[in-house]
Amino acid sequence: MLVGKSAREHPLTEAEVHGLMAEALARVNLAGHRVLVIVPDGTRTAPVALLRTVLDELLGPKVAALDYLAALGTHQPMDDAALGRLLGVPVHGGEAGTSRVFNHRWDLPETFVTLGKVSAAEIATLSGGRLELDVPVRLNRLVGSPDGRSQYDQIIVCGPVFPHEVVGFSGGNKYFFPGVAGAEVINVTHWLGALLTSREIIGVANTPVRRLIDRAASFIPTPRLCVALVMHHNSLHGLFVGTMEEAWRAAAALSEKLNIIRVERAYQRVLSVIPEMYADLWTAAKGMYKLEPAIADGGEVVIFAPHLTEVSYVHGRNIEEIGYHVRDYFLAQWDRFKHYPWGVLAHSTHLRGAGTFEGGVERPRIRVTLATGIPRDRCERIGLGYLDPKTVVPEAWANREHEGVLLVRRAGEILYKVETV
Repeated sequence: MLVGKSAREHPLTEAEVHGLMAEALARVNLAGHRVLVIVPDGTRTAPVALLRTVLDELLGPKVAALDYLAALGTHQPMDDAALGRLLGVPVHGGEAGTSRVFNHRWDLPETFVTLGKVSAAEIATLSGGRLELDVPVRLNRLVGSPDGRSQYDQIIVCGPVFPHEVVGFSGGNKYFFPGVAGAEVINVTHWLGALLTSREIIGVANTPVRRLIDRAASFIPTPRLCVALVMHHNSLHGLFVGTMEEAWRAAAALSEKLNIIRVERAYQRVLSVIPEMYADLWTAAKGMYKLEPAIADGGEVVIFAPHLTEVSYVHGRNIEEIGYHVRDYFLAQWDRFKHYPWGVLAHSTHLRGAGTFEGGVERPRIRVTLATGIPRDRCERIGLGYLDPKTVVPEAWANREHEGVLLVRRAGEILYKVETV
């Protein structure tokens, strides 16, 4: 039932997007139904406003409700102005015309219902024996309820598919986990990704973390449809509509071709220029994740983001306490760190990168340096290097690949990897 189109050489036109969506939605009888559309927040590049316009035109006149939920994971809630920019229509008091617009309020216990449990035995199998614990599947109650009496008759997930440090490729059921999930699945999936290491998992479609997310999503009682998008920079080059798994697989295959740059040799220094859609280091860390596989042992990635002044608006206190460390630093001292949210530990080691911890000595594989609005003493306290952003001239890094120096002008979504034979 998959409907889709790849356009590697040129972006899809609005007419093509409208036609594909019309063809796909014609196969689903949604007349009189209540529809919830799950969309990314402002930290993802995607034509959400265009899709909202198309959905309003195709579904608005026939459905009983057409509402929107921003899949924040554990990011900051978006205010009406930010939601309006995302959807391309004014939002006032959580309403856009006849549509209601929701933030995923991960910070409020009343947000969630428990839909089931992934058993410890299953977790052990899915993780290859790395973890063994029962994991409750808690999700935003808008998605469904355990008794099957959901507020909505249909869920439509609209979001892009990029190489991703935790799960291999983003999108698909990841919009439920972590997008609108409770802490339990978020922490387990992110820590499993950390155990596997970002360097090994990023840009790989079939991963243990993806299988765990798909298993958790099987508890969702409400029918689901996936609109999987493939972006290249700011342009839409692929759109696939179908089941959560089928549409995602098609999008991941195209994203692998468009959003991974394979280089012949590793670089010694990389300037990772962070766009302003990343408001803190928690989100801007993607500028490291996407470059680590292309940095030589002993090399350096410089995260250049003068607009950043915070490590994390949500998780900053925990990060200030634990700092940034390689995976083995935490594993060797697990009793000391296991009570922290595992998703925070995962972020820490993903940003610090691969390395060792032996005999009480931590040896990261590469250096991570911040050229941001975060002051030197704070960078050093959390285990990262510091470079005065006023001294950084991006053009001075350009066209120096032959020297082992790389400038990435808009970091965070394109993955760089050394080509392997």
